[in-house]
Order: sequence, then structure tokens, then C-alpha cells
Amino acid sequence: MSDPTTPATPEEPAPQTPASETPAPETPIVPEPAAAEPASPAVASDPLHVAQTEAPSATPYVAPVAPEAPAAPAAPAANPYAAPTAAAAPAATGGKSPVLSIISLVAGIIGIVGFAIVFIPFIGGVLQLFIPAAAVVLGFLGKAKEPFAPKGLWLTGVILGFVGIGIALLSLLLWTLAFSSYTYY
Repeated sequence: MSDPTTPATPEEPAPQTPASETPAPETPIVPEPAAAEPASPAVASDPLHVAQTEAPSATPYVAPVAPEAPAAPAAPAANPYAAPTAAAAPAATGGKSPVLSIISLVAGIIGIVGFAIVFIPFIGGVLQLFIPAAAVVLGFLGKAKEPFAPKGLWLTGVILGFVGIGIALLSLLLWTLAFSSYTYY
């Protein structure tokens, strides 16, 4: 059966009605143009004005869809100007630090810098023996027990320790000579 608003097509047979009832011929209903429709341009073949001559589509209005929620913020980008963290620094020693070698180096430096104590007669020379001797002992222990330690740490501690011990022994010798030649008259 055909829609009453559209005319019957040739493929579709006309509905059969009894002879006593003869309906009035169907006339197609054509929608009225909208009142605010723009006037057609003078030249219809102009490609710029073709869109104005076409009737607006009769699609129903659909409400816009709400925007999706924003995604969770990504991790902040690494700051190229930030200081490196301790975890980012590679451990060259396998996690162990060369403690004995470092203490040997520090004790050797203190033994050389603190040599002024030798100017105290005898006591200064004896006191000067302790810290450089510790530098020598710790340097050799660092060499034996810390094979991963840089050679410069324990070797410098040993060398500075021997120099400090030499200064202490020289001080004791000079103070002994100074006081042995002194006469108590």
C-alpha cells in the first residue's frame, strides 16, 4: 500500500476499490518552502552560488554529545636541567666503596698538613708518628682487601704516610741533637 502523501509509482498497482465507492483522485502533497529561504541567484550555473540554491536537508536536530572526560595526566617529562639522582649514577665499584683506601688518603693528607706539631719538642715528633703510620697501614690494607679500589687512593695514602713518618723521625732526631748539645751549667 502506498503512502498517502506520495503519488503511486508505476510498479505499484493501484488499490482496488469497489465500484460504488470512487474516491477522489489522489494529489501529491508537496511541502511548502520555508519563509526564510534565500532567493535563488540570477545565474544558477555559478559554482559559488550553487550551494545557495540547494534546499536545506531535512535531517532532525540531534543534541551534541557531551565531551569525553580528559584522560589521566601523563607522567611529567624529565627536566633536562635537573640534577641527576643518586639512583641514576652507575656504581663502578659494584656497590662497595673503598673505605680503607679513602681513610688512608685522608690520614696521609692530615699527616702532611699537620706537620707543624713537630715544633713541640719530642712530644710533637711522637704525635706526628701516629696519623702517618695509620695512613701507611690502611693503604696496604686497602690494597689487599679492596682490589676494586682505584690505585691512586691507597697509593697516595701510602706515599704521604711515609713522607709524614719521615718528617716525624727527622723531628725526633733534630730535637735529640738540639738537647744533647745543650749544657746545663
